Amino acid sequence: MIPLKASEIKGIITNREKGVAFASISVQNTKYGTQADESGYFHLKNIPSGKQNIIISSVGYISKSVQINIQENKSHQLNIEIEETNAQLNEVVVTGTMKETSINESPAPIQILNPTFFRKNPTPSLFESLSMVNGVRPQLNCNVCNTGDIHINGMEGPYTMVMIDGMPIVSALSSVYGLSGIPNSMVERIEVMKGPASTLYGSEAVGGLINVITKNPSKAPKINFDVNTSSYLENNFDISGKTKVGKFDVLLSGNYFLFNKRWDVNNDNFTDITLQNRTSIFNKWSMNRKSNRVFNLAARYIYEDRFGGEMQWQKENRGGSEVYGESIFTKRIEMLGSYQLPIDNQKIILNFSFNQHQQNSVYGNTFYLATQRIAFGQLLWDKKLGKRHDALFGATFRQTFYDDNTPVTQNTDAQNTPDNISLPGIFLQDEISLNQTNKLLVGLRYDYNSKHGGIASPRINWKLSPNKDNIFRLSLGNGYRVVNLFSEDHAALTGSRKVLIKNNLKPERSYNANLDYQHFFSFGNGYGNLQLNGFYTYFSNKIIADYDQNPELVVYDNLKGYGISKGVALNAELILASSWKVFMGGTLMDVYRVDNGLKINQIQTPHFTANYAISYTLPKLQLSIDLTGNFYSPMRLPVVRAYGDTRPEYSPWFGIHNIQATHRFANGLQIYTGIKNFTNFLPQNPIFRPEMPFSEQFDPSYNYAPLQKIRGFVGIRWSIF
Repeated sequence: MIPLKASEIKGIITNREKGVAFASISVQNTKYGTQADESGYFHLKNIPSGKQNIIISSVGYISKSVQINIQENKSHQLNIEIEETNAQLNEVVVTGTMKETSINESPAPIQILNPTFFRKNPTPSLFESLSMVNGVRPQLNCNVCNTGDIHINGMEGPYTMVMIDGMPIVSALSSVYGLSGIPNSMVERIEVMKGPASTLYGSEAVGGLINVITKNPSKAPKINFDVNTSSYLENNFDISGKTKVGKFDVLLSGNYFLFNKRWDVNNDNFTDITLQNRTSIFNKWSMNRKSNRVFNLAARYIYEDRFGGEMQWQKENRGGSEVYGESIFTKRIEMLGSYQLPIDNQKIILNFSFNQHQQNSVYGNTFYLATQRIAFGQLLWDKKLGKRHDALFGATFRQTFYDDNTPVTQNTDAQNTPDNISLPGIFLQDEISLNQTNKLLVGLRYDYNSKHGGIASPRINWKLSPNKDNIFRLSLGNGYRVVNLFSEDHAALTGSRKVLIKNNLKPERSYNANLDYQHFFSFGNGYGNLQLNGFYTYFSNKIIADYDQNPELVVYDNLKGYGISKGVALNAELILASSWKVFMGGTLMDVYRVDNGLKINQIQTPHFTANYAISYTLPKLQLSIDLTGNFYSPMRLPVVRAYGDTRPEYSPWFGIHNIQATHRFANGLQIYTGIKNFTNFLPQNPIFRPEMPFSEQFDPSYNYAPLQKIRGFVGIRWSIF
């Protein structure tokens, strides 16, 4: 027999775009094999030609088999991504308890999302990316300027707290525009907690919270860039790099988003999507001191020029009454840091942040000029008390300055009196290990609001894990929310409705319950998990914006009755070594208020939502296919019947679906292309009386989906480690 001539294979073994150190690579049923280096790169020599099965394995990962046709005396390239065994169990989270712990040890249910997941449907910002998360829905609130917020389990945006590295950076005024200014280039992972979190994080965390964990400079790629564009001419540029400066690891990332083409698909003479010119720069310095003490300091700057309005609007029409346009200039700076105090045998950490948000907005001929500054400090003492108790003591202080040109910041003599609110607080929690299967977490927070007085928020969490594959969690809590009126409800400014505040608004109170079950399983060459979650929230003193009393008014008042948000959610994840990955989820909910015995469904809140992400990889071609999408049931919409508005009060069933193909090259370069909204769904009649934009009847709040038709996109990304 004539021996087959030999060849070689070069490549890299990765997991979530990071090299898998010392993975084993072997040719099945032969003596040939090698081991990857610490960066995941390998070089396998002297492989017999012909069809060969290449086996990749590593401790903690699912083994993978790839068939490749080896041609004689040639060098072949093979880049393989392998999956962790029950990877979610070992994910590190900080949101549920304010200290690092793994998901299976956390008493609170936390969902982890990383940039690799979001790249299945590339978007220019965090706001759009979150549409892929079950139970989390980005909601556009204005069809002209495309402002939006994040709904968790049906609760409106003001009930969702958005943090960066555990600090309340995006809130109040900045929640409307700040979410679109968080680029994916600065994100290491996102932690989503559905349900009450006021005990640890205070006001705004009633419905849940989103914690954006920024990249660790020491672990980030040396260079990373991602550039993409669409047939709508939406252009997004992401770039980041790291270096070493003395004892510091330094990360610098930048994002530029440009969309300046005016589209009017429905021929109403209004831009379908706002024009945006946005720059975001993020810089983070990190130093690991002795005894694992960490010092981090980061800063971010955002500038955005945003416009939506009549197609013929020009800059010289800004603020005039001849051509309607909504033009918003935003300047924003943020600083945040953490420092572990050098005290032996004690873990005491100081967290601090400051942000300033300046907004110069024009809505038709109505000017809205606002400045917000928030300073925040937090001292945490993480202390183990014996073998069973893991305690956390905290003291916080938050100072909020807010000024605008509306009557909200004027006294009875029409003199300018900016809001200046102090919010000191203390909290404590104790994580008690009752035994190997039961863990109890109890907590209490007390805040003193300089305007509303003292507010207490208790919390209790119980986790039962009878074995490593099954986890039960029960959460009970009491929360509160102090309103930031104009900065939260953008509809009070856009359009032509006037604002009426009936009484001095009292803080809302909520009473929450959340029951969660998670099951992990393995089978053959794959693994998966199922998560079932039930939630219930009761509101008293709920602050509502009533659009129904008078077509010319938005009426704010504390609800005399009560509000309810309840439902159940199911998530499923399935990962096969045969290159299939499936993520699916659905949430069934009922969100309403009861006023004078009458049940009223919450506006723009569907009873059912679902999302999916299905991926298939062809290793030989180094090609992956991603299919993603969402489904929504009908939701109640704001109609203006008094002015003859005949549009349907409820949206139709609809879905937005996307497909993408990604090719990976030998050097780590990736090229991706795809189609968004390939079923070409478009909402109907989004603006009432577009021909009368300066009249009392004009209303742009009838929104339930982006007004973008089917469109293609293409991009290129490269990470160098």
